[in-house]
Amino acid sequence: MLHMTAFILVIVGAVNWGLLGLLNFNLVNVILSSVPGVEQIVYILVGVSGVYLAATHMNDCKVCSAKA
Repeated sequence: MLHMTAFILVIVGAVNWGLLGLLNFNLVNVILSSVPGVEQIVYILVGVSGVYLAATHMNDCKVCSAKA
């Protein structure tokens, strides 16, 4: 469950960064701009999720764990 939640948050972050880079459009800000505290929490959770996935990738990835 934690892995899937982290994965979804990383995807949200990646899509947001892609939109920001291509179209200068911050989707998270558009959706949550009325609640700045929640917007900041989303950014923090996306960052923590990225670190979590980087740290646990070898255990969860079938390709990487087969090589080890």
